[in-house]
Order: sequence, then structure tokens, then C-alpha cells
Amino acid sequence: MLFELIAAVVAGVALSGVAMLLRWLSRGFLPKWIVPMMAGLGMLSYSIWSEYSWFDRMNLALPGIVVSWKNEQTAFWRPWSYIEPVTTRFTAVDLKAAKRHPNQPGLVMVDILLLARWQPVTPVKVVFDCQNARRADLVDGNVSIADDGSLVGAEWTKVEPDDAAMKIACSAG
Repeated sequence: MLFELIAAVVAGVALSGVAMLLRWLSRGFLPKWIVPMMAGLGMLSYSIWSEYSWFDRMNLALPGIVVSWKNEQTAFWRPWSYIEPVTTRFTAVDLKAAKRHPNQPGLVMVDILLLARWQPVTPVKVVFDCQNARRADLVDGNVSIADDGSLVGAEWTKVEPDDAAMKIACSAG
């Protein structure tokens, strides 16, 4: 967040410098107020670009993930978000970490990544039962994997058959 503030200030200084150069080249024909206006425009433009490009930059920074859900948000202090909502957080399935046990081919263990703007990435280990449309979150230390690949002590939760995260995880090799 600090780097984004610094980048916004740098963008403002850069555009105000361009405005000062234009004033000098026009020999004062342009009004003085153009310098602070350009500084504000530079900072605002950088802010908008940073908000809208965050989702795509995160997808590029994390290869091997597939997005399963994203939250798009509008806000009155961002009137441009009513034209196109801003993505502020999303969940993704890390297919690089997908694992299956040879004795339990219907179960797949993946990392679900929880990503939010200005927050660290939070991975959650999840096992999906592809045949029975259910999942078990492996957040408790009480869950273990038996020799035959079954889960011991898992608390299974029923999910909809069209759940995006389950579809993505079950399609993983």
C-alpha cells in the first residue's frame, strides 16, 4: 500500500512537470491552475489503473491457478465503478498443488487461495469428494490421511454439484 501511495505521488509529480513544461513552452499562455490540476489528474489516473489492473496482475503473478469466484464491487466514492465494477477479492484453485491418492481416485486435495487487495494470500487445504459432491477443509489438526487414502476425522460439507471450485479441482489430473 505504501508503494502505491509513492507511485501515485510520482505520477502526480510527473504530470505536473509536463504541465509546467507546457506552460513554459507556451510562454505563460496556459493558466497557472493547470499544474495542480495535472498533478491531481495523474494521481487519480494511477489510482484507477491500479485498482482495475490488480486482478489481472495477481493472476499473472500466480501461475497455475484457476479463479473460482471473484467479488466485484461498486462504491459511491469510486463513481467509475458503476460503469465497470472493481474486483476487490477472489478465490482461486491452485492446480499445481492438486494431489490424488491411487486408492481414492474420487478424492482430490488442493489449495484454495483466498486473495484480497492489500492482504496476504491465504491458502486453505481442501479435499473434494468428486463423486459425492462434498468437501472437507483441512484446517484442524485432527484430520489425517489413512494408508488407503481415506480421510480420518474429516468434517464433510455438502456442496452444490455445479460448485466452481469443485469442478476445477475435480478436473485436475
